[in-house]
Amino acid sequence: MTKFLLVAALAGSASAFAPAAIKCSSTTTSLAEFANGYVGGEGPEPMPFTSTSTSVNFDPAGFAERAPEWLPWFREAELKHGRAAMLATVGFVVPEIVRIPGEQFSFEAIPNVIDAHDKLPESMIQIFFWISFLEACTFPALANMNNFDRAAHVG
Repeated sequence: MTKFLLVAALAGSASAFAPAAIKCSSTTTSLAEFANGYVGGEGPEPMPFTSTSTSVNFDPAGFAERAPEWLPWFREAELKHGRAAMLATVGFVVPEIVRIPGEQFSFEAIPNVIDAHDKLPESMIQIFFWISFLEACTFPALANMNNFDRAAHVG
C-alpha cells in the first residue's frame, strides 16, 4: 500500500510540471487590431482571476475601445509609472545600506528609511518639486504623441 501511495504521489508531483492545455477562444478583435497592434496584446501568459485566463488582448477597463486615440499616452504612462516604481523600490532599499554624507541623513538621526518622510520635510518638498518639474517637461510630448512611437525609444 505504501508503494502505491508513493507512486501516486510521484505521479501527482510530476503532473505539476507538465505543460497545461491552453484553451483557444475566439476574440472579436485580431492581434493587429487590438490596441493599434502595440506590444503586449499577443499573450499568452496565464492570468488568474480573469474571464479568459490568458493575457491575449487583456484590457479589463476597455481603454482600447473607449479611447483608442489615447493608447500611445496610456502606453507611455504605464512605462513611466513602472520605471518610477522600480526607482522608488531602489530608493527605499539602498538607504538602509548606505547614506549620503550629513548629520541629518545619518543612521543615528534616521534609523529607518520610512522615518525620513516625517523627519526631513525640506527634502520632501524638494523631491515633490523635481518630480513636478520633470513631469511638466513631458507636456510638449503630449502634443506630438501620435506623430511617432515615443515609448519604444525611451530608455
